[in-house]
Amino acid sequence: MGLLTDPTAGSGKIIKFLLKRERPLCFFLYISGIVWILLLALPIFNDNTYFSENALLPGLVTKESNLAQTAKQYYIHLIHEMKRYPNVMPYAWLAAKLNQLHLDVFTHNFTLVYPFQEQQFTGQNIYGIMRAPRAASTEAIVVSVPFRPINSIYLDTAPSIALLLAFAKFCRKQKYWAKDIVFLITEHEQLGIQAWLDAYHEVTSGNEGILVSGDLPGRAGSIQTAINLELHSMKITSIDVKVEGLNGRLPNLDLFNLAQNMIAKEGIRQSFQRRFDVKYKNKFNYWWYHFNTLLMMITSQATGIPTGNHGLFHRFGIEAITLEGFEKPGQQNSNGNFYQIGRIVESIVRSLNNLLERFHQSYFFYLLPSTDTYISIGLYIRSLVLIIAGIFVKAFSIWQRLQVSTSVEDKKNTVIKQSKDDRFDIGIIMSEILWSHICGVVIATSPFPLTYFGKKVNSHTEDSIYFGFVAITILTLIWPFYSRRKMKYKNAALVCVIALVELGTVLMCIAMHNFSLALLTAVIYVPFVFVLPITPKQNLTKSRKMLSFMWVFLHPFMIASLFIMSYTYIYFFSDSLPSILFRGYRATKQAFVFSIMDSMIYGNWLYNVTVSTMFPIWFIFWNILCFNIV
Repeated sequence: MGLLTDPTAGSGKIIKFLLKRERPLCFFLYISGIVWILLLALPIFNDNTYFSENALLPGLVTKESNLAQTAKQYYIHLIHEMKRYPNVMPYAWLAAKLNQLHLDVFTHNFTLVYPFQEQQFTGQNIYGIMRAPRAASTEAIVVSVPFRPINSIYLDTAPSIALLLAFAKFCRKQKYWAKDIVFLITEHEQLGIQAWLDAYHEVTSGNEGILVSGDLPGRAGSIQTAINLELHSMKITSIDVKVEGLNGRLPNLDLFNLAQNMIAKEGIRQSFQRRFDVKYKNKFNYWWYHFNTLLMMITSQATGIPTGNHGLFHRFGIEAITLEGFEKPGQQNSNGNFYQIGRIVESIVRSLNNLLERFHQSYFFYLLPSTDTYISIGLYIRSLVLIIAGIFVKAFSIWQRLQVSTSVEDKKNTVIKQSKDDRFDIGIIMSEILWSHICGVVIATSPFPLTYFGKKVNSHTEDSIYFGFVAITILTLIWPFYSRRKMKYKNAALVCVIALVELGTVLMCIAMHNFSLALLTAVIYVPFVFVLPITPKQNLTKSRKMLSFMWVFLHPFMIASLFIMSYTYIYFFSDSLPSILFRGYRATKQAFVFSIMDSMIYGNWLYNVTVSTMFPIWFIFWNILCFNIV
């Protein structure tokens, strides 16, 4: 306790060195973290993938299926039905085909109550259950496909449904299944799978009363794994394996390895992040290619948005992946047909059928620079630890300077206790912290009042929320100048210490769930925090003005807008500048609404974390920059 209360306790050589070299040390830690990220793509930091769960018995399965002809027949009939009903799913036809296979067939109805306009949208899922002949329906495997009508803006999935029906017909004739197999066809993309999972587990994942999942008329055993199929052609030349799930969750690495192994065995090109493995002789090109793949995974995972329907299974402890198949235009590969694709699905499901327990032996936290290598959490977490360490060094240094200044003042005054003017004003400090976080909570709940007032002027939901956020951004930027507040150096320094500790703690907590989000946030914000000037009687110097100008662009809403604009430019760089700006403007409005809706429906906490934690921290530092410190 003496170290915490004695002002002279921090006067050792290490502390003096720390106070003298604080900023270079912080930037050294930051740069070390960045360098560590860059090094992760080198082969020396990558391990070859392997199977931790021997019970899968991958490669030992004797494949028996030949689904090409059956799937082709189903595909022709399905396309005919889809043309008859171009806007809806052919419920009756799908249910009839599953009934013909003597499965337990059920339909599931769900409703989406759109929160901002009080509209209702209905949907229906169809699923058939093949009961395990060698077990008591205690465990299950799900094979799912999202149905997309002909006029959908997304790529066609009719070949996936045809393969699912053909595979169900094949499975019905086999007697070796030890788990139930659920053949699920969902409507309205991720809404359908989320409603089905909520109903299956009798829970509500999002806000009450928005996605009404209803009841399921039939259930299988406890779901162990799920395979989601998105095949866009009857001639598949490559398969991309998707793993990123809701809020950055990942499936067990063994499941990813299993899929890649079975795809390779059938001679189909395999990819991750739509990138094929390339063996460059030039070491720099090799590193650069794998680093880009790694960076694509990090940015995808950071959004918290699932890359497929598989991503909604993870929160229920169900390991799931999506197999997305493509046909390369102009390439007629005799191997790229449904004979091989059917055997891939068969071998994966049969391997999963061999499992005696849930996946637990391999990694759940990893990064992938290629299809056959991985980076474990023990390696990649160090980059974030180095960056966050600089934050705590900065906070500790400011605190030590406060202790040193207090000790010097005590010696000058030759008194034991501080005078009233030298004490911390706890009321001002706590009100500053509390007020910033109250603003974050108010903004988090602002979409409802914004859309309510928008209706009064016949404004669309996107416009109401977007221009409401613009107004909030402007108000938060001009508030310190309007209030013209002053604060004593000691109070401002302690507020800064609290904000730094909170920033470091928040980043560590986020990293436990979504490392990529924490990493990108730290890379963007931390270097500007390091140069934050906190000195007594400091006016608006040139460096302080420059930092204040740059801090404006680090406003969470500004950061989001700039990212979306950059993303728009990358994909539409050939367009004119006005066209790119207009596309980015529309995309930004949609992104704000989608992030809010994702938090309400699926429980995606990107919006809530940004507004409730990162915005208050940004606001505290903004106030410190704009204060007249005396």
